[in-house]
Amino acid sequence: MSSLPLAVRDSSTMLRRNLLHARRYPSLTLNLLLTPIMLLLLFVYIFGDTMSAGIGGGGPDRSAYIAYLVPGLLLMTIGSTVVGTAVSVSNDMTEGIIARFRTMAIHRPSVLVGHVVGSVLQSITSVILVGAVAVAIGFRSTDATALEWLAAFGLLVLFALSLTWIAVGMGMVSPNAEAASNNAMPLILLPLLSSAFTPVDSMPGWFQPIAEYQPFTPAIETLRGLLLGSEIGHNGWLAIAWCLGLAVLGYFWSTSKFNHDPK
Repeated sequence: MSSLPLAVRDSSTMLRRNLLHARRYPSLTLNLLLTPIMLLLLFVYIFGDTMSAGIGGGGPDRSAYIAYLVPGLLLMTIGSTVVGTAVSVSNDMTEGIIARFRTMAIHRPSVLVGHVVGSVLQSITSVILVGAVAVAIGFRSTDATALEWLAAFGLLVLFALSLTWIAVGMGMVSPNAEAASNNAMPLILLPLLSSAFTPVDSMPGWFQPIAEYQPFTPAIETLRGLLLGSEIGHNGWLAIAWCLGLAVLGYFWSTSKFNHDPK
């Protein structure tokens, strides 16, 4: 069999394997998915009126804060979901299955491709579920055109792909599943330090560079602009640059560790 059909066949097999694992052991995915849903409900129903008054400078408007909050929570959902990918990769590396794969006549990159594609599919599914909860409690995006919806979906997929490759690298270098979960924790914490919950210019001056110069903030502002019609400015290019840079970094990091045969 030529290399391309072999790669497609083995990658499909590895994808099915990872999706079966996710279906048989859903507790990790569900626990990670509950984090953005609980934050969504907490900030909308407990802090919504206060936060909306502070951001808008007027009276409480919970519906306006839902619209502001949801784009950041959708990207936080991706960060939460890919933590499970780091744990899954670490389990494969430490339980011996990778050593077995190395001795088999399979397309070696297909092992990582299966993890990456499976993780992206799980991330988008999680985003859809969180989005459904957001719509149920009042989120609306009536001004977005079909092209803007398509661009928003493309950004979510690209962002999921970039974070997944980083999570795969974290899983490769972690000695066990617990370490992998801890190493991937910044993917959950970074959205808390971004513009997901409050505008950057409302933060203390010393903290604003931390919130502004990180991958989540330009991606959130771009998604917010696409869905709500707010100003995107240079954030669109920054978001794409962050996504491509992280994807390339994660790809070379992961493949170099995977191709390094243990002595």
